[in-house]
Amino acid sequence: MMEWLQLAWLTENKLPVGKWVGVGIDGLIAIGAPFFDTLSLMLETVIFALLWLLQAPPALVVIALATLIAYAVRRSLAFTLFVPLGLVYILNQGYWEETTETVALVLSSTLVCMMIGVPLGLLAARKPRLYVLMRPVLDLMQTIPTFVYLIPALILFGLGMVPGLIATVIFALPASIRLTQLGIASTPASLLEAANAFGATGWQKLVKVELPHALPSILAGLTQTIMLSLSMVVIAALVGADGLGVPTLRALNQVNIGKGFEVGLAIVLVAIILDRFFRGREQASK
Repeated sequence: MMEWLQLAWLTENKLPVGKWVGVGIDGLIAIGAPFFDTLSLMLETVIFALLWLLQAPPALVVIALATLIAYAVRRSLAFTLFVPLGLVYILNQGYWEETTETVALVLSSTLVCMMIGVPLGLLAARKPRLYVLMRPVLDLMQTIPTFVYLIPALILFGLGMVPGLIATVIFALPASIRLTQLGIASTPASLLEAANAFGATGWQKLVKVELPHALPSILAGLTQTIMLSLSMVVIAALVGADGLGVPTLRALNQVNIGKGFEVGLAIVLVAIILDRFFRGREQASK
């Protein structure tokens, strides 16, 4: 009986976590509205600039350019043939516009993640105590249900591509931070000692020793960020982000297996093409 009363008291006097968060979000809106409006405008500009590059030319011109870039980057006949075949399939299925919107969202979120993640990864590698503090935050960013931070993103930025981008960045950012930190921290001591022996400054050691050694790890973080961003396309569609997530949700609502498979295959093709474009040469050959 006493145990039941103690449990009843505990559940009836819960901590007002939801209320605290709500008050915090209301305070952010009241104080930081100009900042969030400016940030939203900047992110929209980046997304729409990429969209214009992908949608202004005819689709076949974009496919031809993508094929030329694929050959220039990879020098692989198989990949060079795969790119136009995959993109022509997407065009044939009628998902070209949605695909360009998804690619613009993924590239924008990847750009933001790398701009934030690489410097933070460098800082974390130089200051291990800071990384100890960052680690639980990074774990939280990747494990907390996406819908939890979709709500404040929606409140702060409204419907559209921007809240989808913000949610994608929160989910994908830890990969670039962790892999950059790993690459820098794993630089062999012998290389650093040799640089010190030649009188290299801290900046020279970073640019000529640590970053070149960490480059494969940073590129792995880049490809991981792209894949994680692509995994968010359906979630982003829930807050008004255009792209392949929209027809995927329609297929789900209509229980349309055929349409769902069409869109799913288009997402897979985009994932393979982007992954091969941005992988390091050593990784791509594996």
